[in-house]
Amino acid sequence: MSIKNYLRERFFPHMWCPGCGHGIILNGLLRAVDSLGMQKSEIVMVSGIGCSSRISGYVDFHTLHTIHGRALAFATGVKMSKPKLNLIVTMGDGDALSIGGNHFIHAARRNIDITAIVMNNRIYGMTGGQFSPLSGYGTKATTAPYTNIDHDFDVAELSKASGATFVARTSVYHAQQVSKLIKEAILHKGFSVVEIMSQCPTYFGRKNKMGDAVDMMNYYKDHTTTIGSKAKKENPDLIERGIFVQKELPEYCSEYEKIIGKAMKGRS
Repeated sequence: MSIKNYLRERFFPHMWCPGCGHGIILNGLLRAVDSLGMQKSEIVMVSGIGCSSRISGYVDFHTLHTIHGRALAFATGVKMSKPKLNLIVTMGDGDALSIGGNHFIHAARRNIDITAIVMNNRIYGMTGGQFSPLSGYGTKATTAPYTNIDHDFDVAELSKASGATFVARTSVYHAQQVSKLIKEAILHKGFSVVEIMSQCPTYFGRKNKMGDAVDMMNYYKDHTTTIGSKAKKENPDLIERGIFVQKELPEYCSEYEKIIGKAMKGRS
């Protein structure tokens, strides 16, 4: 099946700015789904609000375009009611970890079988370029013209500490790895987090003088490395890419079914 069969082409051309990395993420996601041979009816994609969240409008799956920060809450309800469906939740960095932060840590803690994709462009792009929980200390934004003094989350470390059983990171420059990691996250039975660093030349790049989209993608090339590499030991500031956590623990929906069984047995 061609990946075009998974698209709602009537909604194209897309609304993302020229040079935005989110289209690469969409491409990687569709290639992962296609390589798994998944039927469109098997998948539910849930998104919140933001540039990243518009991705749910472009895919021909069951989709929910929900309210800001609540995508994981909606997805949890869907998964609990229809546990055989594959839930993919696409969120921006602000959507996932600011107003949505509490939902994020508790979805991870429960280990519910959901694939959470954090499209990290380090900015609130849709609403005017405000700084996000991942913008980082010393960066500029429309709401931080004299630099941001908030320190950023490390998505991988936060996910690990919250109990996620699959945690990975890559960038849009590493497009083949995007597809590979999303595929592995979907196959994993439990709460999976894939952070994908994606450039925003319109706001983050312009405000922080990082150049155009090509310059920003080259930044990912030059400032990332594979987990545990020699380069990381020589330069600790490099951002690691790859799978940080992949382990098996009881999955929430399966455990909930056992509780229902115990309750029904007690009534007989």
